[in-house]
Amino acid sequence: MGSRYGQFCPVAKAMELLDERWTLLVIRELVCGSRHFNELRRGVPRMSPALLSKRLQRLIRAGLVERRPRGNRVDYVLTEAGRELQPIVDALGTWGTRWIGELGDEDLDPHLLLWDMHRNVDHAVVPGGRAVVWFVFTDAAVPNREWWLVITPDEVDVCDSDPGYPVTVGVETTLRRLVEIWRGDVDWAAAVRAGEVVLDGPPSIRRTLPGWFTLSAYAGVPRTGRATVRLA
Repeated sequence: MGSRYGQFCPVAKAMELLDERWTLLVIRELVCGSRHFNELRRGVPRMSPALLSKRLQRLIRAGLVERRPRGNRVDYVLTEAGRELQPIVDALGTWGTRWIGELGDEDLDPHLLLWDMHRNVDHAVVPGGRAVVWFVFTDAAVPNREWWLVITPDEVDVCDSDPGYPVTVGVETTLRRLVEIWRGDVDWAAAVRAGEVVLDGPPSIRRTLPGWFTLSAYAGVPRTGRATVRLA
């Protein structure tokens, strides 16, 4: 149960449900298309499974999420009330992009970055068959240094261990720089020219690789020229 504000204001009543830790991020994942428990977990990798289950049950009881058994799996789907939160999530993302530019080291999560990238692949421009992108983050600790995206015409898999397929193209950079590229703070081509991103693969693949990804939904948000909001 969230905080009780004791106010009739509809903003206060909405926040009694939505201000619990992780709740809006779970809704963000559902808005972005995650439907299964394990998909939701990968979108909020620092959230415990027990807490995720608790938040989902709370959202189901509140009427924002519907639980739909499907064979051996369960789908979690936003209801009409839940879908009405999408413009709120989008507005928060836009506002955060425009006004909060501060990124601490604790905000840089390779799992979350690759999970976001995997659902923004433009299959129409990826070479046919199987394409494997190998990422090496030079500033990450060894367990999180190497990641792979395995792209086929039908799906994209995120791997934190070598999937065993031939690598189509390698990307060596810092985690911070690729996050900045993904957020739209830094241009990919400019980072390559500056030597901040090193690509290893055939010239045609190196040239087209940035177009394989549509970038974050907020990458095109204009940044403000004013001082950014400071986080406590």
